[in-house]
Parts: sequence; structure tokens; C-alpha cells
Amino acid sequence: AGPSRYDTSKSVVANINLLPTILSRFDLIYLILDNPSEAHDRRLAKHLISMYAKEGKEKAKGTIPIDVLTDYITYARMNIHPKISEEASEALVTTYVNMRKVGRKNGQSNVVTATTRQLESLIRLAEALAKMRLSDVVTKENVEEAARLINVATQTAATDPNTGLIDMDLITTGTSAGDRKRLTEITEAIKELLDQQKKRNLSFDDILKSLNENSAAGVKRNDLLKILPALKDDGILVNYDKRKETVRLA
Repeated sequence: AGPSRYDTSKSVVANINLLPTILSRFDLIYLILDNPSEAHDRRLAKHLISMYAKEGKEKAKGTIPIDVLTDYITYARMNIHPKISEEASEALVTTYVNMRKVGRKNGQSNVVTATTRQLESLIRLAEALAKMRLSDVVTKENVEEAARLINVATQTAATDPNTGLIDMDLITTGTSAGDRKRLTEITEAIKELLDQQKKRNLSFDDILKSLNENSAAGVKRNDLLKILPALKDDGILVNYDKRKETVRLA
């Protein structure tokens, strides 16, 4: 994603304008925020200015020429096909199982902290690390480094800002387990409210007022936009008018 205003109260997924089906295909998701810092800003400014200064034109020590780097990558892609060693295989299994355990450790049995997509990512990253060394074997160390990369990158992106816990559903579906539970509770509260209504026509304001008087969930208008269409599909509502913000009961 390009430069934009980041809302820290929302999840990473909610801040990135990509569908969950696309976002979940990335092996690594790094979040880079431009937070004001005098020391960092000064260092960055000096670096950028040095690129235009005469002395900044000199090649930095240890720099690999672009043509050499290109040839290196091409050779690795075409000629290096590392096999997973038995030790690396055991490390992959252990790492994946431990990633899945995170939710249970935090008492969140309904939260998915890793899926087979993360296992596939682990394998791809471990193989890529072996290729970088022009090695024909994926080692345990490659798996450990792959796991570290995923932990600091992708799983940080999958942290629910409301609970501080990892929930891979945020990336795969765009909705956390906590949000799903909250919407389910609000849906049941709306059904109960509608059953008690004598009026057949209700405005969104009527529903919000009644719900928030009798619930501590803090129901918002956006919640209604998610729930009411489903209630119409279920036949509980005869009509749902988003433009007029009204509903008609069955």
C-alpha cells in the first residue's frame, strides 16, 4: 500500500485497501509507519541530501554491482532446488503446531492463529533462504529464520487491535473472531427488539436508540448496515431501505 493516513485504532487489514482474498496470498506483510521523530527525520534528511552531494556519488563499501546481483539471483532460481532435510521437516511441523497453539494459550479457542497458508509460507521462505546460500538443502536454521520473519511481519499484521491477540481470520476473511462474536450478539439483540415492536416501520435511529439503551455493546450505524440486509434475506424484514435508513418488519 502507498502513503496514506494510518488509523491505529483499526487493524492493519482495515487500513490496507486490499481484499482479504488477495492480502492472504502474501507470505510476508510488513507495516512501515512514518511517525514524526526528530532524530529519525534528521538522519533521513542527511541521507537524502548526501545522494545529491558530490561526495555522495562515491560507491558505498561492500556494494554489489546490479549486474552481478541479477546474475546471482538468476542462477539461484534456475539451478538451485533445495530439498527439505529431515531435521528441517521436523522443525516445520513443530513450528506450525506452536503457531497454532498461540490462540489456546491465550484462552481463545475460537481464534485461528495460523492456517495451512502459514505452513506453506514457512516452506517457501525456508527454501528461499537456502537458495540465497546456493544450498541444495533446507536446514533447521532456515526454518527458524523463516518463522522469525513470519512472526515479526505477517502475524503482526494479523493482530486484533481490540484484544492484542493474533487472529489470522483478520487476513483471510477481513473480520476477527471478536468482531464476529460481537455482531452475532448484536444480531440476536436486534431480533429480540424486533419481536417486541408493535410498529411495523422503524428507522435506524429508533433501532440504535433502543439497542444502546439496553446494551453496553455500543452499537453503531455501521453495524446495522452489516446486519440488517442479512435479516431481510432471512425473512425477518420485509423491506430494508439503506437510502432512507428505514426497515419494515415481516
